[in-house]
Amino acid sequence: MIAAVSVGIYKGNLVLDLDYAEDSSVDTDMNIIMTEDGNFVEIQGTAEQGTFTQHELNALLDLAKTGFTQLFAKQREVLKNN
Repeated sequence: MIAAVSVGIYKGNLVLDLDYAEDSSVDTDMNIIMTEDGNFVEIQGTAEQGTFTQHELNALLDLAKTGFTQLFAKQREVLKNN
């Protein structure tokens, strides 16, 4: 399976699945695509309003993995029931 999430830094806070208002004024914005076995397909990130640190990058990737865990669980549930 494969999934995609957006993560960012909005007003100093890490955010998973940015909404339009957050995305349009975010400090840092990333789109990440990953396979179920944990391999990256794409990582695209931009410092929109300011730079970000290596620590923040790692935290964003960890947050994205949390989202992927939820998405893959939901995908497995849907596939199992169909």
